[in-house]
Amino acid sequence: MAGIQIITLTTDWGIRDHYAGVVKGAILSKLPEARIVDITHLIPPFDLKRASFILRNTFHQFPEGSVHIVGVNTEESEAIPHIAISHRNHFFIGADNGIFALLFDQVPERIIELTIPQDSGKFIFSTRDRFVKAAIHLATGKPIEELGHERDDMKALISMKSQINGNVISGRVIYIDNYENVFLNITEQEFLETGMKRNFLLNIKGRPHAVKKLRNAYSDVPEGEIAVLFSSTGYLEIAINKGKASSLLGLKYDEVVLVEFSE
Repeated sequence: MAGIQIITLTTDWGIRDHYAGVVKGAILSKLPEARIVDITHLIPPFDLKRASFILRNTFHQFPEGSVHIVGVNTEESEAIPHIAISHRNHFFIGADNGIFALLFDQVPERIIELTIPQDSGKFIFSTRDRFVKAAIHLATGKPIEELGHERDDMKALISMKSQINGNVISGRVIYIDNYENVFLNITEQEFLETGMKRNFLLNIKGRPHAVKKLRNAYSDVPEGEIAVLFSSTGYLEIAINKGKASSLLGLKYDEVVLVEFSE
């Protein structure tokens, strides 16, 4: 039996209904010593992009061997099977609906299409009736290949990568946190290699905002001013010190922001 038996939950169930409680009860009924961690249940319904952003910035902080259940848009079909994944010494269970292609930057080490039967004849609550069974299997140290047959790939969604054209990086809003800080799909490496320590401005909906340089903290600028920095996510973040960048700058998910470097 594995020494660490951590099972995490990332879902779009919300916190009002019974779904999270039911799944936790099913896990504990089969594995009373399991440590269940709620990463979040507040993903907007069916929002794979937000779920992948949160989980990709979270899972690696857990001990190796942890099992991560993804309960977002889990209905199974011939085109969308259920899968278990082994990657970077972690396990992931969910539907092959494109979320894992957004979650990982490369093809995972092992991809197993689940063939284990569900625990009920109903097919509307796969997280309880199938994912829990797979999670217990993995958390107790049993081989992942016993859950089904191996696959070479998984469903791909078009990941939103930034576009670089000369002195301009075209990025998109990929996440907005509770403080309304805005995260763009621009990595630190892309920014530094294109910018080469030059001053820059943000072009938001045709309006230039001259911010000039990166900051290390929100408080590096006066209250109410824009701070551009790289957070622990590794993506470029736009914030307003003690303010709400998303509302004040009119930025929503998927909108384009241009980072324009001086000549």
